Amino acid sequence: MKIYSKITGTGSYLPPRRLTNADLVAELAANGIESSDEWIVERTGIRARHFVDAGVNSSDLALHASQQALAAAGVDAKDIDLVIVGTSTPDMVFPSTACILQRKLGISGGPAFDVQAVCSGFIYALTVADSLIRSGTAKKALVVGAEVFSRILDFKDRTTCVLFGDGAGAVVLEASKEPGILSTDIHADGQYTDILCVPGHVSGGQILGEPLLRMDGQAVFKLAVGVLDEAARTVLAKAGKEASDVDWLIPHQANIRIMQSTARKLKLSMDKVVVTVDQHGNTSAASIPLALDAAVRSGQVKPGQTLLLEAVGGGFTWGAVLLKL
Repeated sequence: MKIYSKITGTGSYLPPRRLTNADLVAELAANGIESSDEWIVERTGIRARHFVDAGVNSSDLALHASQQALAAAGVDAKDIDLVIVGTSTPDMVFPSTACILQRKLGISGGPAFDVQAVCSGFIYALTVADSLIRSGTAKKALVVGAEVFSRILDFKDRTTCVLFGDGAGAVVLEASKEPGILSTDIHADGQYTDILCVPGHVSGGQILGEPLLRMDGQAVFKLAVGVLDEAARTVLAKAGKEASDVDWLIPHQANIRIMQSTARKLKLSMDKVVVTVDQHGNTSAASIPLALDAAVRSGQVKPGQTLLLEAVGGGFTWGAVLLKL
């Protein structure tokens, strides 16, 4: 019998501290940096984001999101035999945030590891989990995207610090007799490493380089629109589907302009696009599972519908997943 994988539960978590554009602009002004709500909204579509408090880490956000997903799936944590966390802001150099999350869930034995593909992290993680379930290696997987990007932002650079937020999203992916994930497609091109990066690391007890986010926004935008369209068309072709078969496009919530351009290329109305970037900002690997959970819980996305997930991130990485919920 052929084995497939299917999402059976979703969950998400946003830290309580919510900053509107006005809040953030006021904080920037105190540091001599000028910005405005109008400037941020016009260029990004973002109106608010959430930041963690001191002492709160990615695994803490991941735990809340995971517990929600487990409850939604009706699955006990002890039955999870695979944990994958997509993150670029791990709790520590090692062990993985996935292992820390596994401990917090009170489980052990199954593989647990992080996937570092920046904003494409959840797409990569979901693709890997799907493969491991199809191969029979796992039966019930917890796939999480969790980020505390506020810790790596340069609040003297208004072009980047207004874009990002913190949060986590999770799904339970289970072995199924019927197809859930229909097709996947992931890629990377390392020649674009420098256009979106955090060029610092730890060595000899000191930070070498610059441990803050740096981005060439125009280069990212130009590359993102093209590769997202390519990945979307590839997963549709692999599944023998057309763009018209898609009920909902759930893209990485980076910038409303990129999302609009992607939808336009696929000839999809924005009415078919799940948008949370206005309230969450760019939460990197957490953005797609956050948006998915918000749409499921609001009743916007319903069981049986066909969803197209797609993301692009530093590396440069990109990919897409086509699935039936």
